[in-house]
Amino acid sequence: MKRRLGVNIDHIATIRESRKVSYPDPFEALPILKSCQVDQVTIHLREDRRHIQDHDLKRISAANILPVNLEMAVTNEMLDIATQQKPSHVTFVPEKREEVTTEGGLDCVSSLVNVKKAVKRIKECGIHASLFIDPDCRQIAAAKESGADAIEIHTGTYCNVLEDFFLKNGHYDYSKDAVFHKQIDIEITKIQESARMATEAGLKVYAGHGLHVDNLQPITNIPQIEEYNIGHALIARAVFVGLKQAITEIQMMLRGDF
Repeated sequence: MKRRLGVNIDHIATIRESRKVSYPDPFEALPILKSCQVDQVTIHLREDRRHIQDHDLKRISAANILPVNLEMAVTNEMLDIATQQKPSHVTFVPEKREEVTTEGGLDCVSSLVNVKKAVKRIKECGIHASLFIDPDCRQIAAAKESGADAIEIHTGTYCNVLEDFFLKNGHYDYSKDAVFHKQIDIEITKIQESARMATEAGLKVYAGHGLHVDNLQPITNIPQIEEYNIGHALIARAVFVGLKQAITEIQMMLRGDF
């Protein structure tokens, strides 16, 4: 199975918005993504508009260079925007104004009624609906009940454990550290079991948050995951090697060329 890659370009806009100027323009990334045969461009239109702006979404959607995966909160404002712009995919994510980036998955269990309504409205427009959720069996059951087409498993907890190991040791080889090995195995097992459960429930399975070349391989070993959405690590790496090379390095990992 070919593993698809969605490149999140939010943090190009983050750099732009830090100075409130017109550059760098996220739109300019699209031809590079297209030349790299990336499967989709992912953008998160946040309620506070801290990076991607409405005009970015409109230009990127109108250009029709790549399928657009719009990450958004479950709100009437965002639903109105999505049904007007009609991206190919919508991924519902949680939002907190004070967070630096999206932290944790959408709580579909406690908000099932609203999520179900949102999914229905999106799918009536012919848009593929995905839910960004934690690797938790209760959330998967709720995602299935919501009528969503897919889930995107939040991999941030696994990635954070590995980053803690790196901060302590200066490398990512945790094989000889029994404590971290156990912690990381626990998180990988959660993702594995959730991916299997979701597939058995008829949901497509994607993954994202915190992934980069040094932590991606254990996740690519999970056969049910068919799509990865990666942003921050790509843009950070692109500062040094360029966006095309940064994408190529991730694609090599997805193909198993490491």
